[in-house]
This record gives sequence, C-alpha cells and structure tokens, in this order.
Amino acid sequence: MKVLITGITGFAGSHLADYILAEHRGVEVCGIMRWRSRRENIEHIADKIRLIECDLRDLSSTKDVIGELRPDKIFHLAAQSFVPTSWNAPAESLTTNILGQLNVFEACRSLGINPWIQLACSSEEYGLVHPDEVPIKETNPLRPLSPYAVSKVGQDYLGYQYAQSYKMNIVRTRGFNHTGPRRGDVFVDSNFACQIVRIEKGLAEPVIYVGNLDAIRDFTDVRDMVRGYWLSTERCEPGEVYNICSGRGIVIRDMLDLLLAMAKVKVELRTDPKRLRPSDVEILQGDYSKFHKATGWEPKYKLEDTLADLMSYWRQRFNAAGAGACVA
Repeated sequence: MKVLITGITGFAGSHLADYILAEHRGVEVCGIMRWRSRRENIEHIADKIRLIECDLRDLSSTKDVIGELRPDKIFHLAAQSFVPTSWNAPAESLTTNILGQLNVFEACRSLGINPWIQLACSSEEYGLVHPDEVPIKETNPLRPLSPYAVSKVGQDYLGYQYAQSYKMNIVRTRGFNHTGPRRGDVFVDSNFACQIVRIEKGLAEPVIYVGNLDAIRDFTDVRDMVRGYWLSTERCEPGEVYNICSGRGIVIRDMLDLLLAMAKVKVELRTDPKRLRPSDVEILQGDYSKFHKATGWEPKYKLEDTLADLMSYWRQRFNAAGAGACVA
C-alpha cells in the first residue's frame, strides 16, 4: 500500500507519518512539501519516507505528483492552519485551503483513480456555539467566525459534494484542538509552554503574555488524532463527517494553570492586546460518539500527560537550539 500525506512536514503530518511507520509496516509513506518547508519535524524519519516538492495551488503540479504516485490513500493535511493569520491574510487562507484541496480532487478525478481521501476539517467551522448545543455533534449548525473557519467550511462541503457527485472515497474529519510535541509556537498551548521555558532558561522576564483566557476548548493528543485519521479511511463511510475530540472541555486559563504547575519558575500574567481576535469562539467541546461507533476509537492520552510531553519538547528544543528555539 502507498499513502500520500500532504503537509507531511507539519505538526500533524509528521505525527501521522510516525504512526504509519510504527503501526503499519510495509506501507510506503510519501509526502508533499513546498520548496521552502522546514524539515525539523521529519528529520528523524527522513530515510524512511519519500518527499516530493509540489505546490497544491497549481493543478498541473498536483496532477503530475499524484499521477506518478497513484496512492491508495491520501491524507490531506496541508493548509494555512493558524486562525489569527487568516485575519491578516484572508485571501491567501481561502486560496491555499480551498483551491489546494480542489486540485487534489480534480487530479484524482482526471487520472481516473479513486483513493481514500481523508480531509482534515476543523471544529472552528462550528464557530458561534450556543450553550444548549454542547457537546457539539456533527449535526450542529456551522457558524464560522474567522476567515480560516470559512475556508474549512469550504473544504468540508467540497468533500461532501465530490463524494456525492463523483462517488469519490472521501471522509471528512472535524478535528478539535490537538496538541503535543512539535506543536507550533503560534498556537496557544504551545506558546504558553514556550514562554515558560524561555523564562526557565533566563531568556525572558518572568511574565507570560496572554490573550483570551476564558474560551473553552477540547484538546486531544496529536498521537490520538492521527490514529483517528487512519481509522477514518478504514472504517468510515464515504461522504460522511466525523468529530474527533476528547469530549472534555477545558477553560484556557485552567490549561495554562496545568502548564504553570510544571514550571520551575513563578510568573506574572499580562494581557497582550495583539493576542485578542476581532471575534473569538467562546466554546468548542465535541461529541465523538459517531466516530467511536464507526471505528471504536477513543482517546488514550490524558491532557496532563500530553502537556507534560509538550513541556519536555520545548526544554529539549532550548537545550539544542538555545534562544532561537521559538519566538514567544
């Protein structure tokens, strides 16, 4: 079997490659990357995977790569995935996310192949969630509150449309927040961990800069998340959508307290206006019962253990790279 991971150099993509190599021996793992992609997330498996340069926004390039590989499965993880960036560059976010996915579909269709395609959709699509709608099921209305969320709705519904119109084997997974080692330092959980370690190393004053600490999020370990991605291509129905989440909501302030309990320093919290969004999603807590029924999937990692691994990751990064490990 041959699988193709778009965005393999990223956070989830690199963990998915790890999972497949460890748990599904004999599967050939290929990955699409852009020429400027950073490779530190996959350095440890570079000799076990095949990397191909491709810009998914270019249909000809995408078709050439997929035509050469003719994969049995495609995990489409490549995206502009940071919500605040979408406020500053909405056109780029929409183009990258929607057009890139459309080109994957059109390449497969024009080549006459029908691999299983897993789409990494997002809980951000739910957006404005009312208190009586928690935990969130797949049937909940989509009320996106950012350009990023709108782009993911577009990807989500394109997946549905192509599955229905062309009978393509497309599965849509709406992943809620996921974290763990290698999480980018622009994301709230990893940014807090990075700031703490910078302070521990004497590289910053004992102040943690924060945004909205009152939002509630549902965090899943990335290693549980990518296991779910694989199962979705094994046991789910084409065209269907499935939440992947822990089913547990936590206030961001409480998540920060868990990280601070692991810190070796005392700190002050200070609000940074630059970390506040024009509109923020107040609560995202999911219901994964539909996915569990289809696949038997359940989260294995406790949030406390995941955050401990995230702290260890940043301490190791600072030991290796020093002050340049992250930008807090």
